[in-house]
Amino acid sequence: MGRGGAVSAPAWSAWPAPAKLNLFLRITGRRADGYHSLQTVFRILDWGDTIHLRPRSDGRIVRHGDDLAAVPEAVDLTLRAASLLRTEFNVAQGADIRVEKRVPAGGGFGGGSSDAATVLRALDAVWGLEAGVEALAVLGAGLGADVPVFVRGHNAWAEGVGERLEPVELPPAWYVVADPGVHVATAALFQAPELTRDAAPATIADFASGAPLGNVFEPVLRRLEPAVEAAFQALSRVGTPRLTGTGSGCFVEFATRGLAEAALAGLPHGLRARVVAGAPRSPLLDALAAWPPQGRRQEVQGTGF
Repeated sequence: MGRGGAVSAPAWSAWPAPAKLNLFLRITGRRADGYHSLQTVFRILDWGDTIHLRPRSDGRIVRHGDDLAAVPEAVDLTLRAASLLRTEFNVAQGADIRVEKRVPAGGGFGGGSSDAATVLRALDAVWGLEAGVEALAVLGAGLGADVPVFVRGHNAWAEGVGERLEPVELPPAWYVVADPGVHVATAALFQAPELTRDAAPATIADFASGAPLGNVFEPVLRRLEPAVEAAFQALSRVGTPRLTGTGSGCFVEFATRGLAEAALAGLPHGLRARVVAGAPRSPLLDALAAWPPQGRRQEVQGTGF
């Protein structure tokens, strides 16, 4: 209640939507449904977007922000996630949504998928649904192959089209991540004639041993996009660069923050790069554990954003 007995407007809450890296990515075959069978390890980062939410009583899903024209409503994954959740569970409430973007689009860092996953999990909390992680992960899979790993919130070994997830413990690590600023359609990459589509399946033991499993899309993108090749050449001065996902983003891993920051300082000016930490688990899980706020302003923040 506000002063004089007036009803206070619902407060905004803020929720982390962390980015990810694919520490390797292989195609091991093609499934009967036409999709490719993949293997990868998802590393969640302590860096990403922030999703701001506010419940509405009129049932509408409304997005806010200064750059709404950049993403048409029909393909906005945050709107689709909210609408899907409301329909699936017959929710009468609506929501205001504002995305504070930090993760570049097209880089393979999972920004859009993570935003959608955060909307699913955070609105589940804000609306008081208690749908459960499994149900939300299933909903998320309908929005994109990378959404379930963000819904679950753990670093994971993934197979299939990314839906078969096994949590893995990863050592602390820091990364110099670079964004060449180009976006190549995933469909075009899968159609590249030089793409290796039948790699021998790897095992978690292979990954743990440090075997160079690679990213199957790296040679394709380096050939197609001079900016990606230039980023690889620059990063090769400080370590062994790798590609993440099917985007243009690339990274080098370091054991300590100091080493990563020293490497960043040695890169050429003009390369869009930063140091980010690998997270032991998604900061979204910590934000969910702190909900609902008790006797304090309704604002939930993750770490490292």
